[in-house]
Amino acid sequence: MRHIPRFTAALAAVLAASIALSGCSAGFSGAADEGGAPSRDEAPQAVDGEGAAPDAGAGGEEQSLVVTGYVTITADDPITAAEDATAIALDVGGRVDARAESAATGDGGASATLTMRVPADRLEDVRARLAELGTVDSARFDSVDVGGRARDLDARITTLHTSIARYTEWLGDADTTADLIALESEIASRQTQLESLEAERRQLADRVAMSTITVELYSAARAPAPEGPTTFGEGLVAGWTAFVGFWAAVAVGLGVMLPWLVLLGGVLVVVLVVVRRAGRARPPAAAAPASGDTPVG
Repeated sequence: MRHIPRFTAALAAVLAASIALSGCSAGFSGAADEGGAPSRDEAPQAVDGEGAAPDAGAGGEEQSLVVTGYVTITADDPITAAEDATAIALDVGGRVDARAESAATGDGGASATLTMRVPADRLEDVRARLAELGTVDSARFDSVDVGGRARDLDARITTLHTSIARYTEWLGDADTTADLIALESEIASRQTQLESLEAERRQLADRVAMSTITVELYSAARAPAPEGPTTFGEGLVAGWTAFVGFWAAVAVGLGVMLPWLVLLGGVLVVVLVVVRRAGRARPPAAAAPASGDTPVG
């Protein structure tokens, strides 16, 4: 029975240490978000080395860049060019997450849109090979440094691993059901947080390692924009065409409404006949007596 109070005290110490570790992690996160990144010695290593895109920045810190690109290309055959772009992505170890194609119509030429994911270290190679598919009309590449978020996730993951290991160690020394339930609940809660953070870290690492490029391919034979009249004669012809078109539309409308008008007229004729016959069948009103014949009361 002497062991139980010592274990309860140890459990209280563990809870206090966990609160202190959580405070340190929150302080670390705030410092990273405000630009006050920790020193190289304090920063934890990336999980499994994923998402490593080292680039010498201010203070010698490593950067993790998420690169997103948008490229518009005019090609002779957009459908074939889309197949070539897919082959480029696969050749460098990437993939195509989305692809849409539209065949040529009377209003315009063919077109295609691809969303490609390519390794960040092969980005320049991919850009050069895409330029060979046709004429590059526009290109824009944006990058966002997520190094601070990555370091924050690494620190929180390390803290949770340490906390779970300590709780698991003390779980083996628990003697009462209450202690077991309390420790298992704390371990389950921290395990859930850990899995969520690790999933976010893997997603962030994938965005850093694989750049996203949206490629839009259009045909060179695009439908010309309609032009209005430029001379008096063209204006007169356009006006006459509009005049004739208006009355033609009116004639069409009358043709559509004519059956309904005939039906409505027939109904009105029937109603008028019925009303007139009802008026003839009504007996005449009795004539009013003359003023001289009025009896004296």
